[in-house]
Amino acid sequence: MIAIGNAALSARIDPLGAELVSLRDAEGRELMTDADPAYWTGHAPLLFPIVGRLNGDVLRVDGRAYPMQQHGFARRRMFAVTDSGETHATFTLRDDAETRATYPFAFELRATYRLDGATLVTEVEVINPDTATALPASFGFHPAFAWPLPYGETREEHRLLFDREEPGALAALDKGLIAPGERESPLEGQTLWLRDDLFHDDALIWMAPASRSLRYGTVDGPQLDIAFEGTSTLAIWTKPGARFICVEPWQGHADPAEFAGDIRDKPGMIAIPAGETRRFAMRVTWMPC
Repeated sequence: MIAIGNAALSARIDPLGAELVSLRDAEGRELMTDADPAYWTGHAPLLFPIVGRLNGDVLRVDGRAYPMQQHGFARRRMFAVTDSGETHATFTLRDDAETRATYPFAFELRATYRLDGATLVTEVEVINPDTATALPASFGFHPAFAWPLPYGETREEHRLLFDREEPGALAALDKGLIAPGERESPLEGQTLWLRDDLFHDDALIWMAPASRSLRYGTVDGPQLDIAFEGTSTLAIWTKPGARFICVEPWQGHADPAEFAGDIRDKPGMIAIPAGETRRFAMRVTWMPC
């Protein structure tokens, strides 16, 4: 584990997946999931080169089929620690023979974690080193925050406050794929009051949210301000009964149920031009009372 810290926050990042596994406040109270194996052992995986499931768990490129598990392979690969200090660390993953067997493209994925006062900044770069070919890719954040937060309030008192109105319906899921039809939004104004029954049918997915940040916590207790850049879709997810809530900004999403085309045509994918970089960021700010 790579540890970083300052007077306000401390964090630990696992080079396996470059995954944030702990974020603690100044008093050492854990703000992330307890990773109870009865529900989900993840903490904050980085989703690359896809987000969600592919139809048949198959990635198709130029008429060939490649096996690809949900959310891609980056979360299961060891990253190199390419820079680190007291308050920052950078992790890098590059393509190799193993990745090309399932995703036949050159790439570099670089994740930097940096503490800036009471804010943890996560910046991710998806780099296309190819000099001639565009890189089709998706990327997503998947952090699981403690629900309830460690300040004595009940789970029922916790809510997510969107920074803008979100009047539209949500995407529907069927066996992990985007299903036909829509799902009614459970928002009350800009507020999502958290309760287990919201997640009996999987994640809540806003395909094109207007909001660029959320406040998570109770009305009167400490909160987390969660801001994101460079993403097009937002999912909120947990498993009923679990002690975490995931706030997941994504660039991309699962396949529509009827889609079985080339990865370049998959809805939600981006094409990074040869020699260029696409950047994504998430900022989590601890806000005491």
